[in-house]
Amino acid sequence: MTWRQAVLLSCFSAVVLLSNAKQKIFMQESDASNFLKRRGKRSPKSRDEVNAENRQKLRADELRREYYEEQRNEFENFVEEQNDEQEERSREAVEQWRQWHYDGLHPSYLYNRHHI
Repeated sequence: MTWRQAVLLSCFSAVVLLSNAKQKIFMQESDASNFLKRRGKRSPKSRDEVNAENRQKLRADELRREYYEEQRNEFENFVEEQNDEQEERSREAVEQWRQWHYDGLHPSYLYNRHHI
């Protein structure tokens, strides 16, 4: 198959698809003429415009809420990891101190210490 036949075949299939989908893709002429008409600043918005704006605002609010929730969760996880690491370091330090200062007496209270 030559390249000309391939181009003609693809163009023909595109025309067939567009002619079949014309009712779904294109709007009526009366709707199209009103679609791009500018509305005056003081004229009231149509119900469709108000609904579209409200949907956009709600979507923006939802995205903002999700973003801040994700940021908060990441920060909480970070703080929790930091606290866990700090607790582990302090526990290790206390354990080392106890091993170093262990005098062989149980329980190791202050009054069991051998003072010289």
